[in-house]
Amino acid sequence: MTATAPATSTAIAAVDAIFDRFHATLVAPGVVFGVIVDGSLVHSGSRGSIRPIEAADGTVAVVEPGAAPDDDTGYRIASMTKSFTAAAILRLRDDGRLRLDDDARQWVPELDGGARWADDAGPMTIRALLTMSAGLPTDDPWGDRQLGLDEASFLRFLAAGPELTWPVGTHFEYSNTGYAILGLIVGRAAGEAYRTFVERRVLEPLGLAGTAFDTTGVEAGRVAPGYLRRGGAWIEEPIAPHGAYAPMGGLYSTVRDLATWVAAFLAASPSRDDDDRGVLLSRASLREMQESHRAIPPELRWTSTGAPPVPFVSGYGYGLFVVHDVERGRTITHSGGLPGYGSNMRWHPASGLGVVAAANGRYAPLGLVCRDALNALIDGGTRPARRPRPWPATEAARSAVEQLIEDWDDDLAKRTFAINVDLDEPLELRRAQIDGLRATFGRLRPDESEPAIGDTPAALRWWLRGERGGRVQVDIQLGPERPARVQWLELVAVPDPSPRLLALAERVTALVSQDRAAWPADLELAAGVDRAAVRRDLRAADALFGPLTLGAVTAGDGASTGSWRLNGPRGPVTLTIALAEDGATIETIALVPDALESPIEGV
Repeated sequence: MTATAPATSTAIAAVDAIFDRFHATLVAPGVVFGVIVDGSLVHSGSRGSIRPIEAADGTVAVVEPGAAPDDDTGYRIASMTKSFTAAAILRLRDDGRLRLDDDARQWVPELDGGARWADDAGPMTIRALLTMSAGLPTDDPWGDRQLGLDEASFLRFLAAGPELTWPVGTHFEYSNTGYAILGLIVGRAAGEAYRTFVERRVLEPLGLAGTAFDTTGVEAGRVAPGYLRRGGAWIEEPIAPHGAYAPMGGLYSTVRDLATWVAAFLAASPSRDDDDRGVLLSRASLREMQESHRAIPPELRWTSTGAPPVPFVSGYGYGLFVVHDVERGRTITHSGGLPGYGSNMRWHPASGLGVVAAANGRYAPLGLVCRDALNALIDGGTRPARRPRPWPATEAARSAVEQLIEDWDDDLAKRTFAINVDLDEPLELRRAQIDGLRATFGRLRPDESEPAIGDTPAALRWWLRGERGGRVQVDIQLGPERPARVQWLELVAVPDPSPRLLALAERVTALVSQDRAAWPADLELAAGVDRAAVRRDLRAADALFGPLTLGAVTAGDGASTGSWRLNGPRGPVTLTIALAEDGATIETIALVPDALESPIEGV
């Protein structure tokens, strides 16, 4: 399948190359993948074969006619099944058959005789099971070998145990057993077998004909057997039958069906007023599944010593991991891994992009592969991010504030501002500030070189440029009244830097990427300035963020101090230069990485 939606050929080629490299590792005989854009599978590909066929040297996989996997080849998707089980729980919740805060013992009384925490611990609820916070210990890879466990044996296990590690609702700990318990609850609340309910109320409404709990439900001959590579040879893994642990990892599916599954979640955003009678769940319930309901401890991840660390903040929703990337925003994902199989699905609500992949090698590590593929699509600019849409009142407030800056009007000010604005800073003083800005900068008009940005629909921040030079940043926040009025107004004046300051900024910016043995004579530092420390900062800025180019001035008095945004491929850096009192030497050269603002998609 070729790309048919807005997706750059360069980004698609990058995705293909990522899966080329993955397949070259020989962790699976074959891998198949797909790219989703705005609900459609726009590109897919495969590498290798359904069954291992090796060249004479035993290292290169070759494909015989008809042996290549494709969009309709079935793979066991393992723990990705959890999102289907969670959807079944929400289907029952929305139908009024259960509540998420029900004590699990209400539905599975066999739990009553098992292990418990202290007397002051709360009950194990359905919500706690959904969010991996029921206090159950991690059971990977033990749980993977329980797929075929019969229900009677499972109930005996629950009555005798399992052991608990934390009080309910206090910690995230990944538990396959918790989702096996949810499968019991689905069956008992629905009044029919878990498998039957999921097939009837989750799979069939979306037309997922290639998704099933055993190989008989997938088109004959279209299932890729699972393999383990050991001692240079491929060993076929036995297939675990459908059993009590199937709700945590028993489904088989295809790239075509997984793309449809991902598309259902992507279609839930943004919130809107049109028909919400979804074939699976309401849009609100689908968004609820994709929210982080249980935090996972944050990490600081380094990719190399030459790149800044990346904060990694994630949580668990309902059968889905929620990852927050300060550069790209929120990503939803879940991997699957079993003896014989590995899989991953991942999507980015802000852009409508998604990637799915499956391979038939034991625990094939596709999570990072799909992460890199999705990042390549996002960074390739295939789709614009969905930013929060300003309220009409916010846009109207911007126009009113610009009109007040152009020509102050008391009546307009009273209609525009909430009551606190005059109390916080009298309107006559605000008018005097604006008069002073006009006297300094002349007529102020929107600076089209930088777009207006709002972190919420009720906020907006933008720049104005003066006819005599200089800029003014305007920041407004509307309050909760109806009609909404401006509760916060801030105006920050930034004069154009003097020719000397600008020349120094240009000189320092160029110096960032230069490896010089001696400090340049034309950059004379004031007494007491640690020249070695400044040079270390310059080298670090180049290593972590370079190459850097001089951008717009963002602060300063224009004469003795100035700050500029330096733009680089790995984020912006603010350069600040301050002259000493003598006006001839430099007292400060500071390079500070800007705090990255995580994009918030319009929901």
